[in-house]
Amino acid sequence: MPEAVSITDPAALRRATARHLVDDVLAWWLKHGPDDRRGGVFTCWSNDGGRLLSCDKYTWSQGRWVWLMARLARAGRLGLLGIDRAACLDRARRTAVLLRDHALLLDGSTAYLLAEDGTPKPPAPGQDLHASVFADLFVALGFAALTAESGEGAWGELADQLLADAAGRIAAGAARTEPYPIRAGFRGFSLPMILVGVGAEVLDATGSAAAADTVIRAVREIEAVFLAGDDIAEMAPAAAGDTDTLLARHRTPGHVLEACWFLLQAGTSLRRRGIAAESRLFDARALSDIAIRAAALGWDEEQGGLFRYADRDGGAPRGRRTGDLYEDLVVDTWDTKLWWPHAEALYTLALLHLETRRDDLAAWHDRLAAYTWRVFPAGPGGEWVQIRNRAGAPLAKTVALPVKDPFHIARALLLMIERLAEASPPGQRSCA
Repeated sequence: MPEAVSITDPAALRRATARHLVDDVLAWWLKHGPDDRRGGVFTCWSNDGGRLLSCDKYTWSQGRWVWLMARLARAGRLGLLGIDRAACLDRARRTAVLLRDHALLLDGSTAYLLAEDGTPKPPAPGQDLHASVFADLFVALGFAALTAESGEGAWGELADQLLADAAGRIAAGAARTEPYPIRAGFRGFSLPMILVGVGAEVLDATGSAAAADTVIRAVREIEAVFLAGDDIAEMAPAAAGDTDTLLARHRTPGHVLEACWFLLQAGTSLRRRGIAAESRLFDARALSDIAIRAAALGWDEEQGGLFRYADRDGGAPRGRRTGDLYEDLVVDTWDTKLWWPHAEALYTLALLHLETRRDDLAAWHDRLAAYTWRVFPAGPGGEWVQIRNRAGAPLAKTVALPVKDPFHIARALLLMIERLAEASPPGQRSCA
């Protein structure tokens, strides 16, 4: 079982994180996940990882797999991890080819779901092939990472075009957002948030002026619509009379914590290109206050860990119901403990502590790390049991897509290793 190491010892934390990533998380995925014949990764596993339930390939997860394999290739090249760089880059490229040849649709969007051989298929009988702008953007994310590591510019051109098309549909209010459609009369934080995250990576990979503009516009929307002090709303109503609804009142602490590192990275990306990044949402000190509020709002004082959802004033989400199906999800699952908020929060809190040296961030990181390493990992050579109840017991459920996704855990651990390597004294950047 991985050990909980304090962020105040960056070198020890980097070693422990690298061991867990290579020996457990990646060991499981590289053994069970890759489809090295057709390209892509199998993700329709039971939560405990014991059963492959389907060989279908959700585009959302395939794009993320391209990103992960490309970034692991980079980590191997830089000597940050003892990993087969060539194999990782080959898997990234094979999966990108699968997506390019089968998932990209004529209207600039992507198919939501592919069969094992790459044939696009509707998510359910009678539905359209395209169902979610998030799938489009995760493909763009993967293509951006591949062009950055391989130097093959065509992938960057595709990433830039996918980002531009998706941003245009979002701006026009025409974006589909399965698996959680946003109710009419509300705006969802997840949309400008993902535009910031993906836009920054496309900008880094291609230098695209359009990507930079997408990031800046998305940050302005967050400031104008979702941010109030240190609080970020998950959904914002257009009508003042809807501020008392559960949709308007509920918060997703994990989203806010994940967004904090997106925003910090975006500010760095813009400044690297000589573009002014003046928003307080690009400032590590301001983001630290937002992150601390989100962590405190989501923290379970009785059992530990982060709640999936919370009310804006803390505790169980409450407010007037509108009849939207998403409200049932919030009410029924608010106190579950999910893998992705904990993985993202660990990286965000560590990153912001290293940027600011604030003691409260270190304390929150270490508190969360003690809970996360005790509860989520499945054991030696295993990944994480990704969905648990309030007390930490495993749940045989799925979240969003019916998959066991290889993305959030591995990404957060890899980014942590990269950042901690920068913080380590010279001579201590050895592989795991």
